[in-house]
Amino acid sequence: MPQATGPSILLDENTLRTLAPRGVLRTFPRGVIVVSEGDVTDSLYVVLSGRVKAFVAEEDGREVVLALIGAGDYFGELVLDGGPRSASVMTLEPCRFFVIPHADVEGLVAQNPEFARDLIYKLIGKVRSLTNRVFDLALKDVYGRFVRFIDENAIEQDGDRIVPERLTQSDIAARIGGSREMVSRIVKNLTAGGYISIDAKHITVHKKLPADW
Repeated sequence: MPQATGPSILLDENTLRTLAPRGVLRTFPRGVIVVSEGDVTDSLYVVLSGRVKAFVAEEDGREVVLALIGAGDYFGELVLDGGPRSASVMTLEPCRFFVIPHADVEGLVAQNPEFARDLIYKLIGKVRSLTNRVFDLALKDVYGRFVRFIDENAIEQDGDRIVPERLTQSDIAARIGGSREMVSRIVKNLTAGGYISIDAKHITVHKKLPADW
C-alpha cells in the first residue's frame, strides 16, 4: 500500500537513549501480545528489530489485521492524546523495542523537530494505508481483496511469484478482512485451476490470477 515519503531519522538504541534517557529496552519472543486493545496508553514503542502486527479481535476469536510494523517504525502513537489503546499488538517474530514513557514522548515532540517530523510522516503513511483498506472493504469482494493481497506481497523467484511469508488461511483472512472459510474456497479453486500452489504455507503464483471468481 502507498506510504508517505519524507525525512526519516535513524532510531537506533544509542540515539534513542540520548533522546529519551528514561526509555527502557524490552525484548519479546514470537507470538506474544505486547499491548492489548483498551489498555491505558502510557508509552510509545520503537521497534528496533523484528516485526509485529496491530489487530482488533472479536470475542469469538476472529481478528482483522490493521498493520504490520517493522524495525524503525513505532506503535503506541496514541500516547499523545492519553486515550486507550485502539488495537492489540502481537509479535510475529522475536522483537526488541525501545519503550518511551508518555512524558518523554511529549518532550521529544516539543523539543526535537526531526523526531516530530518522523513521527508525523509515519502516521501519515498509516492513515493512507488504512484509507486504502477501508476502500477495499467497502468496494471489493473477498476475492478482489485476496488478489490485491497476492499482488502486494508476492516477489519474483525462479520464474514464479512467491509470497515469502508463511501464512495460514486464517492469517490471510485476517489480513484481507474475510472469513477463513471463504479464503479456503478461493485457495482450493485457484489451486485446482493451476493458478497457485501451496507448500509449507508458502503461496506460489504460477500464472496471472483471473479478474473474477
